[in-house]
Amino acid sequence: MSRSLSLTRHCLGLDTRIECLVLPLAGDVGLWTLICAAGMSGAQPSAIRAQGPFHGPLVAEGVLAGIADSLQLMGYEPCRDVPIWRLHIQAELRRLNGERGRSLGCFQFKPEL
Repeated sequence: MSRSLSLTRHCLGLDTRIECLVLPLAGDVGLWTLICAAGMSGAQPSAIRAQGPFHGPLVAEGVLAGIADSLQLMGYEPCRDVPIWRLHIQAELRRLNGERGRSLGCFQFKPEL
């Protein structure tokens, strides 16, 4: 299974595009995420969403395959163009990793009563 996906759909004179990428989260603990960007072709993405974390890339790739199947039923077709929103997806990954780093330090393992 691929760790990336680009799909397009032509509808009512407009071309919509969805790009998805499976990426490892920081920390070397085996957690992965699936990040998707969607919008009009030739423009900035109008939505960026992340799913996960998943335990291992195979789980995330399975979710990606399910999404691809669903989108193809809605009329999206594989796109062979160069991905155009990788920087947006990488920025979302950096944001997710930053949130994970901040939340890891907020736990009290032996809180005082």
